[in-house]
Amino acid sequence: MTPPKKKLRSQAWFGGANRESFVHRSWMRGFPSDVLNDRPVIGICNTYSELTPCNAHLRALADCVKRGVWEAGGFPLELPVMSLGESNLRPTAMLFRNLASMEVEESIRGNPIDGVVLLVGCDKTTPALLMGAASCDLPTVAVSGGPMLRGMYRGQPIGSGTDLWRFSEEVKAGRMSAADFAMAESGMNRSAGSCNTMGTASTMASLVEALGVGLPGNAATPAVDSRRSVLAQLAGRRIVELVREDIVLSKILTRESFENAIRVNAAIGGSTNAVIHLIAIAGRLGVPLTLEDWDRLGREVPTVLDLMPSGRFLMEDFAYAGGLQPILRQLGEHQMLHRDALTVNGKTIWENVATAEVYNPEVIRPFDKPLTPNGGIAVLRGNLAPNGAVIKPSAATPALMKHTGRAVVFENIDDYRARIDDPQLDIDETCVMVLKHCGPRGYPGMAEVGNMSLPRKILERGITDMVRISDARMSGTAYGTVVLHIAPEAAVGGPLALVHNGDLIALDVETRSLTLQVCDAELAHRREHWKAQPSAALPGYQTLHVEHVLQADQGCDLNFLVGRRQAGIPRESH
Repeated sequence: MTPPKKKLRSQAWFGGANRESFVHRSWMRGFPSDVLNDRPVIGICNTYSELTPCNAHLRALADCVKRGVWEAGGFPLELPVMSLGESNLRPTAMLFRNLASMEVEESIRGNPIDGVVLLVGCDKTTPALLMGAASCDLPTVAVSGGPMLRGMYRGQPIGSGTDLWRFSEEVKAGRMSAADFAMAESGMNRSAGSCNTMGTASTMASLVEALGVGLPGNAATPAVDSRRSVLAQLAGRRIVELVREDIVLSKILTRESFENAIRVNAAIGGSTNAVIHLIAIAGRLGVPLTLEDWDRLGREVPTVLDLMPSGRFLMEDFAYAGGLQPILRQLGEHQMLHRDALTVNGKTIWENVATAEVYNPEVIRPFDKPLTPNGGIAVLRGNLAPNGAVIKPSAATPALMKHTGRAVVFENIDDYRARIDDPQLDIDETCVMVLKHCGPRGYPGMAEVGNMSLPRKILERGITDMVRISDARMSGTAYGTVVLHIAPEAAVGGPLALVHNGDLIALDVETRSLTLQVCDAELAHRREHWKAQPSAALPGYQTLHVEHVLQADQGCDLNFLVGRRQAGIPRESH
């Protein structure tokens, strides 16, 4: 017996013969009247902006989605969403991730929308839109804009972000001229698309596919490749089918799919930022996800993708080597994948990847010849980070993974910038650089400043890495032995606030420990005399953020946004 057809949510606006439906239909007379009659209305949430270079091509990609929606019998309507570009937006795009998620949620909730396609790119747009959509729990497909082409400098490929950090250190050390630096700048970003390294944008695009909320091929197909346009058109077709099948987002984003994504992040050497973003997305759905899950699930997973910043190659190479699908297959063959997890194309994740092949084993390595044997994000704890901190072993220096050194403390980012290249700074390569007050409340927004540039006098000696510790984040394109996301942060009185110059700090990644070697009595004495730094006057949203943001170990969402709400039908206003 055929199940009864579910009434479309949009028909609460467009269906019927009363005054209210008259109003809603009459204002949509730019379209033939039959499109309002029982066709699924598909909202296309578009983060296109010329101020977000990574997303500047999404306007054209939206037209591809629309073609697919029309072909499948749906009614596509594009709506703008606040665009978060890390390259231009100050003080940090992360400050506005939750704001954009609120905009997406309320735009979906308040409009006659039956399903949504999320057009995402630069790194915070992906979690922001997924968080907002998760809070409404309608059928959803995410389409990433894709990575840009390889950068080129003196005939050699260079990676966005990753080589910028390297080149800037070379200039600072006197080993690269300003002219060569400018030449590299002109060739680094050669096309539309997001970072061509495994930065946070590429990481989140990969996790969109791993979570099952994006179609196969979403992870790595370049932005300017015609297959990206085809993928967008297929997403437009598929979202109409998802509405008709009543497959809402919570049926895709399950505990099992999040576990798959954590293991994929380890296998690809993904960004530390993914920890915060996935915890926040899961929180919107009521799916339990913790730092312990990241450490437990990722610890035994080898990093098999040889890609910057952990390795040598770039996203274009990843796409040509087969993309994410053969990595998913390897995970499945080694019992590191929930094979039955449903994906938006209607198949299980294993059905999507069971026959996937590796076309370049240098880029996508076999499990027995990994880039890093244990590639997951390591979660550290100790008296310096009682609620946790993270480090990315695949991008760190092995010799520094167990290290004890004297703390050189910077009270905030302005203090760091003022003193880091002072010849009189008492620092050598054995020291531990400590940066405070750059967390979710302290910065505010938790900027990507954790990968502090080393002092000039250290770089001039040919030393390229030191242990660095902070409550900040770092760009997914960055590298080094950098401990991040210390929780609680210094601004709320976490132990990081109590560190003094000269204190010994012990890092041991193998035992997952981060210890401030100061006795409890001394720490108690310091706490008695600790005072919070005075806060500057902040604009309206920033004040809301500081008052309600959760700590890094909880995903940095606003506390009143966590939990399941669903879209529902808003009260009629007429």
